[in-house]
Amino acid sequence: MQMGFVGTAVEYLALVFLVVLGTIALVAIVLFFLDRFQTNDAIRRNYPVIGRFRYLFSTLGEFFRQYFFAMDREEMPFNRAQRDWVYHSSTGKGNTVAFGSTRNLSIPGTSIFVNSAFPPLDDQFAVTKPLVIGPYCKTPYNAPSIFNISGMSYGAISRPAVEALSRGAKKAGIWMNTGEGGLSPYHLTGGCDIVFQIGTAKYGCRDENGNLSDAKLQELAARPEVKMFELKLAQGAKPGKGGILPGEKVNAEVSAIRGIPVGMDSISPNRHPEIRSFGDLLDQVAHIRRVTGKPVGFKTVIGSSDSYEGLFQQILERGAIHAPDFITIDGGEGGTGAAPMPLIDLVGMPLREALLRITDMRDRFGLHDRIRIIASGKLVNPSDVAWALCAGADFVTSARGFMFSLGCIQALKCNKNTCPTGITTHQKHLQRGLVVEQKYEKVANYAKQVIHEVETIAHSVGVNEPRRMRRSHVRVVQANGDSVLLSKLRPNVDAGDVTKAHV
Repeated sequence: MQMGFVGTAVEYLALVFLVVLGTIALVAIVLFFLDRFQTNDAIRRNYPVIGRFRYLFSTLGEFFRQYFFAMDREEMPFNRAQRDWVYHSSTGKGNTVAFGSTRNLSIPGTSIFVNSAFPPLDDQFAVTKPLVIGPYCKTPYNAPSIFNISGMSYGAISRPAVEALSRGAKKAGIWMNTGEGGLSPYHLTGGCDIVFQIGTAKYGCRDENGNLSDAKLQELAARPEVKMFELKLAQGAKPGKGGILPGEKVNAEVSAIRGIPVGMDSISPNRHPEIRSFGDLLDQVAHIRRVTGKPVGFKTVIGSSDSYEGLFQQILERGAIHAPDFITIDGGEGGTGAAPMPLIDLVGMPLREALLRITDMRDRFGLHDRIRIIASGKLVNPSDVAWALCAGADFVTSARGFMFSLGCIQALKCNKNTCPTGITTHQKHLQRGLVVEQKYEKVANYAKQVIHEVETIAHSVGVNEPRRMRRSHVRVVQANGDSVLLSKLRPNVDAGDVTKAHV
């Protein structure tokens, strides 16, 4: 009886094996003829079936390199060391390391901070102080934090991602930029401070003809959470190109918030049609500030600093009261959910050059205390933030740093609706992985850790507030391996010296 049962089982398994083998053979034969007689792909035409493995291995290679072959500081756009720092800091358990640094200090461009010979005692630590933005506004903003969340639109990122960022920002005491996709209910979930971004398509604040609506601006300004308005002229990943949201991400809710058809690509104009000059820009800033009573600034990417002489000259002629309350400088290395590769790779000045040029220009025209400078673009670790403050920034914002705190694994699927961590997808089964109750704590921990460690650097160089760090507090490694003070490479200009030559 038992032998009969065993015999039957073996026969069954043999039958299954033959069926599977036959199926594989049949599929291989079908693929062979499909590959041999198609005309689009030379590899598959010359090497049917086997040629398909090339594309499989190319796809898998991206992930194998990330996990097995790339060294800690080799990957782009963010290496493992950068990502791991964010992951560890978001746990709230500290970020100490053992044995020694893995950072190569001989790479040109590396920042090395200048510790003081006699730093303040440990009970005299550096503390970040609030800074007023928009002193001439009806409702100025006393911004509490040096480090904040950069623009990420609902639609480009998911509902639970926006909720977690909102709640995390509230807990950490930082602001959150809406991105150009409008103000969603999920931005308001946590009750954090909000910077409303006005993109070129004016989503969330436009009338039925697509023009800027004063009535909607007033509605937004009436919300106590909305502290400032940011006109987006350009962003680092795609200067000269408007926002791109693939149609597969435009669901019914995104459609309602943005005022666009479901399932259609959301492509913003490459600039604001009504802003044709710096004079128009100042007029628009003044108009929005008058309508809302809140601070207004603009975000841009610097192609050449020479043209911005005209902006600051006009501010000088009109009077400081007419200046934008802040300028957000995004570097050409900035990121996005979707952009043409030529713009991501080839257009826009890197932040480490642009920031120095614009802060110098602001100070040369005597506007240091009038216009706040916000630095944005691949600033995710304390060293990045500290460098930006040394260079002259008043605030730093990050998008991808906070995406890492949400659990981003740099899968590079942001332009698709298939993000495996649920951050940039609207597929419910993928969003399940992003648990808001857990992730908002990580967002808050990450922000607090960055601020704490920037304050630690400030304390080490001998100042009692991070914004007191100067270019003399950081050295930059040169091509020959020597380091030079940033203040010698790029001396600070004298405030109000508009005759000083710029380089």
